Amino acid sequence: MKRILSFLVLALAGINLAFAAVNINTATPAELDGVKGIGPSKAQAIVDYRSKNGPFKSLDDLKNVKGFGEKSIAKLKGELSVSGGPEAAKK
Repeated sequence: MKRILSFLVLALAGINLAFAAVNINTATPAELDGVKGIGPSKAQAIVDYRSKNGPFKSLDDLKNVKGFGEKSIAKLKGELSVSGGPEAAKK
């Protein structure tokens, strides 16, 4: 019984990790590339913008990154997060 309970706890923890949003202020290019809708060049553009301009305050700041518009940001809202900014406070 203890084994089954341990398995269930680990399985639920794994599901949470699988659905966790990627933080655009801390993610590596490889982590960003793993998000559906972001390829290697967009992932690198996010990291380059962040390095040059500092952390993102909201997901809407992605509009300043080449390759991102309102439609693409709207599609990514469930996949991405921003820690410490106004977006994080809304969740």
